[in-house]
Amino acid sequence: QVQLVESGGGLVQAGGSLRLSCVVSGTIFSINAMGWYRQAPGKQRELVADISSGGTANYAASVKGRFTILRDNAKNTVYLQMNSLKTEDTAVYYCNAERVFTMSGIAWNDLWGQGTQVVVAS
Repeated sequence: QVQLVESGGGLVQAGGSLRLSCVVSGTIFSINAMGWYRQAPGKQRELVADISSGGTANYAASVKGRFTILRDNAKNTVYLQMNSLKTEDTAVYYCNAERVFTMSGIAWNDLWGQGTQVVVAS
């Protein structure tokens, strides 16, 4: 069984920082691209940032320069460092793994975490 477990959400004042973490649990051999998405109330889920297995990152225009996505392949973990937070960053943040290969050769596609709430107060 492969699961994505997020942590690090919470309440922060505008201008503050938070770091989200997402661990891929299981007997993992490799993970393709990973990403962070968010969904605000009444809005569609949107891509915040993603990162390839080689470390190439891509950001939504709204977060570029404020957020940083990083991954630690040895720990099967992806992080989202969020600085200079704005009230419009309030949302549930979800971790995604494009494809995960286990040691037994099974491929798990398009996996999602349970989400972690981020609230930015003015």
